[in-house]
Amino acid sequence: MGVETCLIGLDGSDDVEAVVGNALRARPWECVIVGGGLRHSDDQAELLEQVINLIRRHAPDAAIAFNSTPATTYEAAARWIE
Repeated sequence: MGVETCLIGLDGSDDVEAVVGNALRARPWECVIVGGGLRHSDDQAELLEQVINLIRRHAPDAAIAFNSTPATTYEAAARWIE
């Protein structure tokens, strides 16, 4: 299983559409993990929506999973990858 990390700044410094879209179009994905740094902040609700919709648009066949911490990323993906 190949793994790739796509980090975006939560401060608005990144072109999220370009960074996330390019990563998602790079190859087919079985599962995309959305990390807690994005999910656990009420201030980031619009950014979370944007990322989820980019995943739906550019990786429609990928499962979407959520980790609790970086240490649980593998377990989160394993729940959805056959």
